[in-house]
Amino acid sequence: MPVQGAHIPALGFGTYGMNGPHLRNVLVAALGHGFRHIDTAQMYGNEAEVGAAIRDAGVSRSEIFITTKVWVANYGAAQFAPSVDQSLRKLKTDYIDLLLVHWPRGGAPIAAQIEGLNRAVEQGKARHIGVSNYNAEMLRTAVKMSPRHLVTNQVEYHPFLDQTALLRQIAASDASLMAYCGMAVGRVFGSEILRDIAAKHERSVAQVVLRWLIQQPRVVALSRTEKIERIAGNAAVFDFALSEAEMAAITALRAPDSRIVDPGHLAPAWD
Repeated sequence: MPVQGAHIPALGFGTYGMNGPHLRNVLVAALGHGFRHIDTAQMYGNEAEVGAAIRDAGVSRSEIFITTKVWVANYGAAQFAPSVDQSLRKLKTDYIDLLLVHWPRGGAPIAAQIEGLNRAVEQGKARHIGVSNYNAEMLRTAVKMSPRHLVTNQVEYHPFLDQTALLRQIAASDASLMAYCGMAVGRVFGSEILRDIAAKHERSVAQVVLRWLIQQPRVVALSRTEKIERIAGNAAVFDFALSEAEMAAITALRAPDSRIVDPGHLAPAWD
């Protein structure tokens, strides 16, 4: 997905909650099945394994899009740049394709976060920058503050969570929404509507949800699985399409109180 010069692969592989040799094996398999976007974060504690897996996979670094996120404790002027340097060392790379700040609260004001991101680009450490878990007003504010374009806002997004207000701001900001928690921690697999659509297309529910995400304008989806046998299926979402009626039926699944990730000391007032 091209966004202001950043060609972000529409489907990425998320690594939250995974580490060690198993993560390396999973990522090597993911890269083998065509994934070219890997999402990690300082807080995940697995950047070193991500870097090792990229080397193990034998795929050229230039073909892989790496997203990582600066943790809130590193937002201060004295900590931001050194923390990015540490991420680069762990990832065994000279640059990060997309550098995000992880949460809007718990570290430093938005202005300081945006300053740190822009400085990382100036210093050649990051090619593109963005934010994560910002609400619409915070994104609007950050865009005005940033000399460089903010290409994404990584947030929770699945069929049960209404992100209409944020998507409207995403479009106004000429950015993208990078969706995590797309399977709603397994809730999607209990939906009769999703099961019926999957059966009609002879696909899995996971494939249908990922397709629903990436078929929306300006949405990038992060797939995540610890089961190597599921990776090939999750990658195979570009050879079918959902009808307008099917897209609308999935969107209509949204319901109140469906947010899953909501740490009170870090999260904003959600839209």
